[in-house]
Amino acid sequence: MYEVLAEVVRNGFAESRHYGSVAGFAPDGSLAHARGAVAETVLPRSTTKPFQALACLKAGAPLAGERLAIAAGSHTGEDFHVEAVEGILADAGVGVDALRCPPSWPEDEATRNALVRAGEGESRVRMNCSGKHAAMLAACAANGWPLDTYLDPSHPLQRLVRQVMADCAVEDPSPVAIDGCGAPLFGLTLTGLARAARSLVLDEDARPVADAMRAHPEYVGGTGHVNTELMRALPGSVVKGGAEGVLVAATAEGRAVAVKVIDGSPRATTAIALRALAALGADTTQADPLGAVPVLGGGRPVGEIRTIPEGRP
Repeated sequence: MYEVLAEVVRNGFAESRHYGSVAGFAPDGSLAHARGAVAETVLPRSTTKPFQALACLKAGAPLAGERLAIAAGSHTGEDFHVEAVEGILADAGVGVDALRCPPSWPEDEATRNALVRAGEGESRVRMNCSGKHAAMLAACAANGWPLDTYLDPSHPLQRLVRQVMADCAVEDPSPVAIDGCGAPLFGLTLTGLARAARSLVLDEDARPVADAMRAHPEYVGGTGHVNTELMRALPGSVVKGGAEGVLVAATAEGRAVAVKVIDGSPRATTAIALRALAALGADTTQADPLGAVPVLGGGRPVGEIRTIPEGRP
């Protein structure tokens, strides 16, 4: 059964509640924090990207530094992101037109406004998943695998992604769905997702992905992006959000949490994850302000979105 994880309070009145689940692992590897339906399968959405990047790395894609970070990220479509994505493709000998993610405006407002002023439109390379797609194409090019079917769940690369996720989560990923960007999406239990996040910071094979994300958080998100700011506020951590209220975070010491808000809203996921990390013994003092979402009335704060402690109805 899901638990109330957060509520929206306006002038002292709790007008909305967010139900969901949280799974958290302690540094010793025990499942020390479990709220809600942690054994229920969820679709991890973009929290899958670090594992997809790891699969591309294992397949021989020449990824490192900023390029590995953007492969694991959901970027905001800024010019430096485009440069990294185009660099991955150029080094692989693959054209930008091979990308199969949908065209999109950049999420970064300043970049989007500049494109509008310049008379430009949506593009695949500005889409927040283009780093992952470029990495997948680079992995295919390195192995001589077909490029035009790289998003097919039966493609050798996607079979490898599934195996990597199984190894990291220590469970069989199921079912298969299609993510918003068109890539195959493999379901995991929330416990398995938290365990997989923990593997990023502790497992030797996965650590290059975590190291790239930690060294280049601006490529995991972008200017003002919460994933980027959280990693800066929690040194040594890896943080990755996904659509429909999913978020994972892991600290260098091996604490890891996975959050799923069942109504799909992301507005409380950061605060929920930080509360769970704190319950596991992490110092979240520098990051806590990032989870503080004000409730506005007439343009000024009149309340807040606050997390609900375990055991409170």
